[in-house]
Amino acid sequence: MSIEITRRNALQVVAATGAAIVTNGMTAEAQAAPGKTGYIDAHSHIWTRDIDRYPLKKGTTLKDLAPPSFTTEELLATAKPEKVDRVVLIAHHTFYGFDNTYMTDAAKAHPGTFKVVGMIDDAKPHPDVEMKKLLKEHVTGFRITPSVRKDAHWLDNAGMKLMWKTAAATGQAMCCLINPENLSEVDEMCGQFSDTKVVIDHFSRIGEDGTLGESDLKNLCSLAKHKNTTVKVSAYYALGKKKPPYDDLIPMIRRLYESFGPERLMWASDSPYQLDGDNTYAASIALIRDRIDFLSKEDRECLLRKTAERVYFF
Repeated sequence: MSIEITRRNALQVVAATGAAIVTNGMTAEAQAAPGKTGYIDAHSHIWTRDIDRYPLKKGTTLKDLAPPSFTTEELLATAKPEKVDRVVLIAHHTFYGFDNTYMTDAAKAHPGTFKVVGMIDDAKPHPDVEMKKLLKEHVTGFRITPSVRKDAHWLDNAGMKLMWKTAAATGQAMCCLINPENLSEVDEMCGQFSDTKVVIDHFSRIGEDGTLGESDLKNLCSLAKHKNTTVKVSAYYALGKKKPPYDDLIPMIRRLYESFGPERLMWASDSPYQLDGDNTYAASIALIRDRIDFLSKEDRECLLRKTAERVYFF
């Protein structure tokens, strides 16, 4: 099952207040609204049924949206009760292809609240120019995944290597949606581009089959030797037992904690896919905030705010 394309049943979300949520006083962008110290959700998707303003990619229709809607306002209404006041918005190629407009418009409309992990087509000329252009639109990372090219050489091509080289200069992160079998390829790229920020999404999907494979986990932990690599502790609805309170994932989180340290781990919900049945936003954040006994208060600050702040909110 692919986390990227999994369809979820329609969910009911409360209507948002529409009020803009602001960030804390850590960046120049946030200085207009100092004093916010809420948590950061390092990974959520958004989409809208307003296809006149934000067309879906060719071959996709409103019937494909599952849930039927998860707008900027619905995301904010979901996150705010858990004291999450900033979110990293993640490109959803399944619905929007390489069009990042809905996310960048959300970032412009809510200053300091959102950063964007966009997508660009590395097969087109001058991806470096596009990266620098998007940086001005709050895009501080790029989703890369073998599922788009469906090519064994998805990392080994000129356009992708130019992206990694450019990211080292711009500070944008290369955010890898991969499976465990792709870890060795990413390891090689991390070695070639040691100054590039790299983020591994969703534990590299270890545990998607219900088991936490020791070999896969060892390979993921080996990426800790690359100082600019971080891991998202996220998408619990799709891993292990796939149901709250997610305590079965704690041994994997502890291994990553021991390898990367808390300053290179970040919590994320992977909404709206986390919002289905017993899987809730509150249950997701509670695992890190309330349940793991080996995390200190400062550790939790790293996982719930500081790591994502450093990687994305600059």
